[in-house]
Amino acid sequence: MESSDPTIIAITTDDTEWRFDRTFLESNWTCIWGRGCLGILDEPAEELGQGCCSVGAEFGDMDEAMLVSAMAAMIEPSMFQFASEAAESGIFSDDRRINTRVIDGACIFLNRPGFSGGAGCALHLAATDAGESPLDWKPSVCWQLPIRVDWEPLEGGRERATLRRWSRADWGDEGTTMAWCCTEGDRAYVGDARVIDSLAEELQGITGTEVFVELRRRLAD
Repeated sequence: MESSDPTIIAITTDDTEWRFDRTFLESNWTCIWGRGCLGILDEPAEELGQGCCSVGAEFGDMDEAMLVSAMAAMIEPSMFQFASEAAESGIFSDDRRINTRVIDGACIFLNRPGFSGGAGCALHLAATDAGESPLDWKPSVCWQLPIRVDWEPLEGGRERATLRRWSRADWGDEGTTMAWCCTEGDRAYVGDARVIDSLAEELQGITGTEVFVELRRRLAD
């Protein structure tokens, strides 16, 4: 099925009607963490190196929470700045186990600038060091950003999934005071590849191989 809106790519499967934001997928957006990212606090804070990690990550479900907790136990302390805090009191913000803990103003997994094991997400660094995909180690909300999928129920048990870029409004009330949202303005649109290529692994992880292959075909040069 083709969409009448040229900015939308429509792909239909047995279970899902996918709608893709062509403009975003063909853009040269790229993550500029550590290269000018202003963060998500109320004031620009590039020097903190927090990116979008100033708040704890929300888990998709309990299985994901338990998986990330298990992965955390596997990280060498040399690559995990707050390993001792995680070992002593866990990685969760409370007994509900739906968010990671915030320590010193950011996610427990965020190694701060100057840490000898490397700045950035300890889960990401450990996965890369192990030769594995960070998608298999990190909370889904973390590896999916700035991709957003809106799900709507349809008749017959089917769903409509609209894949687009995150917006300031998606952060809720915090978004209104946020110093910057990386998909707005032009600061992060400096990549040397289209999103369909640079975020290929993430997109395939969200949509599945069959839909991603068709999506890439539709966006072929």
